[in-house]
Amino acid sequence: MKKTTQQRETFNPKQFLQSLTHQPGVYRMYDESGDIIYVGKAKDLRKRVGSYFRAQVDSPKTQTLVRQIAHIDVTVTNTEAEALILENNFIKKYRPRYNVLLRDDKSYPYILVSDHQHPRLAFHRGTRREKGRYFGPFPNGVAVRNSLRLLQKLFPVRQCEDSYYRARSRPCLQYQLQRCLAPCVKGYCSDEDYNEQVDLAKAFLEGKNQQVIDQLVIKMEGASEELQFERAARFRDQIAALRQVQERNAVTGNQQELDVIGYARQGGIAAIHLLFIREGSVQGSRSYFPKVPANTEDSEVLLAFLLQFYLNDQIERRLPREIILPEQNAATVLDPEQELHTLEQALAQKIRMTHNVRGERRKYQILAQKNAMNALDSKANQASTMMMRVRALEQVLDFGRPITRMECFDISHTMGQETVASCVVFDQQGPKKSDYRRYNIKGITPGDDYAAMAQVLQRRFDPLKQAKADAAAMPDVLFIDGGKGQLTQAENYFSDWPTIAARAAPLLVGVAKGESRKPGLETLILAGGHATIPLPADAPALHLVQHIRDESHRFAITGHRQRRAKVRRTSRLEDIPGIGAKRRQRLLQNLGGLQQVKQASIEQLAAVPGVSHELAETIYHAFRDE
Repeated sequence: MKKTTQQRETFNPKQFLQSLTHQPGVYRMYDESGDIIYVGKAKDLRKRVGSYFRAQVDSPKTQTLVRQIAHIDVTVTNTEAEALILENNFIKKYRPRYNVLLRDDKSYPYILVSDHQHPRLAFHRGTRREKGRYFGPFPNGVAVRNSLRLLQKLFPVRQCEDSYYRARSRPCLQYQLQRCLAPCVKGYCSDEDYNEQVDLAKAFLEGKNQQVIDQLVIKMEGASEELQFERAARFRDQIAALRQVQERNAVTGNQQELDVIGYARQGGIAAIHLLFIREGSVQGSRSYFPKVPANTEDSEVLLAFLLQFYLNDQIERRLPREIILPEQNAATVLDPEQELHTLEQALAQKIRMTHNVRGERRKYQILAQKNAMNALDSKANQASTMMMRVRALEQVLDFGRPITRMECFDISHTMGQETVASCVVFDQQGPKKSDYRRYNIKGITPGDDYAAMAQVLQRRFDPLKQAKADAAAMPDVLFIDGGKGQLTQAENYFSDWPTIAARAAPLLVGVAKGESRKPGLETLILAGGHATIPLPADAPALHLVQHIRDESHRFAITGHRQRRAKVRRTSRLEDIPGIGAKRRQRLLQNLGGLQQVKQASIEQLAAVPGVSHELAETIYHAFRDE
C-alpha cells in the first residue's frame, strides 16, 4: 500500500494515537517508500502502538524501527485470537524486514494406509482428501521413503498405484521378492491374510513393535501346530526382521504425541530444532534458521517461531497434544500477556505447553537442545567457509570490491528436446534459492546451446537493461557454464550495455570443464581476451565456483526432467483443436487407447459419438503430420 508524499509528511504519532481504538487488532507500519516494515497484533491497539512512541524506549531495534515509521494502518478484530491469525497472514504476505520470519513453508509428508478393499501403503503430501489412516508428520520425504522401504521388507502389503493394481493379470516382481501378497490376482492370498498384514503394519506405525512381535509369535506357533510350516517360516522371518529393527531403534519411549523444541543462538544466527515424537518414538527432526532482525530478544524469536509454525495454514500438519519448550527460554516466553494461551485459542485446540519436565520428556528436551547447538555450529561453520571462499574469489578475480551477488547459467536438454535454462543465485551466505529461476527455451534449432544461452540472457537481463527492475538484482559476477562459445554469447549481449542502465554490467566468467570432465580440473575464462585462470584443485575459490556450477547444473537438469516427464504424460490429443477432456475420453474408450486412435481411419474416428467428420479429418491428419 503506497502512501502519498503529503500523507507521509503530515503523519503525527500523537494525533494518530488520540483517535486509535482500545479494541484488539493488527497494526502495520510503513516506511517513507510505502513498504510495510513491521506487522504486530495487540489486545489493546492504543496501548500497544503507543508503547512505541514513549519518551524512553530501551530496545535498539524498536528505536531503529520508530525512526523509519511514516504511516500506520490498523485492522480491528473481534478477539485477540483473531488478531493473531491475521498477523500471521500479513507476515507471510508482506514479509516485513523487522519481523522474525520463518523461511520454511513446505508441507509435511505422511504415510497413508488407504481405505480400499486391499489397502496400500503410500507416500502422501498436501491436503488429506483421500480416505484412509495417516501416520506422521515426518520431517522430510526421505524419512517417509526410508520407512516405506522398511515396511515393504517387514510386511507384504502393496505399495503400487491403484491404476497398476487394477491392471494386473499376474503377480509382479514384488510378489517374487516376497514383498507383496499379490492381492491384485485371485487365488494368491485371502482377504483375511492380507488384512492381517495391514493391521500389523498399522500397529508397527503406531509404535507397538513388541505387540506386533507377540502377535506374530502366536501366529507362528499356531501355524506350526497345524503343520503349515511354510506359513510358520514366513512369520519367523518377520519376527527376526522386527527384532533387528527394534534393536536399532534406540530412541523410543511411552510418549505418544510431542513436539520438543531446542533453541540456540550465536553471532546473529538463530537455530531452532524440532523433534517430532509420534506413536512412542522419534519419527524425525528438522532444524530451522529464521531470519532474525538485529537486537531481537530470544523470547521474541522463539515466540514468533511458535506462532508462525503452528498457525501456518498452508501446511497440513497434525498438531501435537503437548509442546515442550527449551528450558532456558521458556520463562520469558510464558509472559504475563499469555501469548501461548492466545495461541491455543487461535488453533482452536487445547495444547499443553511446558518447559519444566522430568523423565523421558527431560531426555527429549536435552536431545533437542543438543541438536539445536549442533545445527547452529554447522550453520556458523558453513557461513564462515562461504565467506572465506568469496574472499578468495575476490582475490583471484582481482575484483576490487566485495562480491555481494553471483549468478550462473546452464542449459539442459536431451537430444535438443525440452531445453531448459537455469539461473542460480549465490550471495555471501551461500545459495539464495528464492531468486532461482528456470526458463523454458523455445523457437531455436534443437540442440543449439549458443542460441539457448542468448535467449536466456535476454529474458533475464532485458528488464535491468531498460532500468525496469531493481538494481540490486544485478549480479557482480556472472558465471557461464561452458567454454568460449557460451561465453561469447554473454559477451555479445553485454557489449552494448547502456551506461544509464540500473547497474553496470557484471564481470563475465566462463567455467570450462577440464580433461575427462573431472572435478578440480576446471578452468576459468575471463571475458574480453579469453584469458584463462587455472586454479589448483584445493583452491577455496575453485570450490566456490564448483559449488555454484554444480548447483546450476542440478537445477537445470531437474527442470528439464520435470518438463520431459510432463511431455511424456501428456496425450497428443490434448494439442488438437476441438478436443476437450470429454471427447478425448470418448475417443480412447471407443477405440481402445491412444495407439488405436493414431491408427484409426477417418470413418472410424467419425463413428465415435461427438466427433464430426471434419474433426475426424483433423485428428487423422494431426497424427500423420507428426
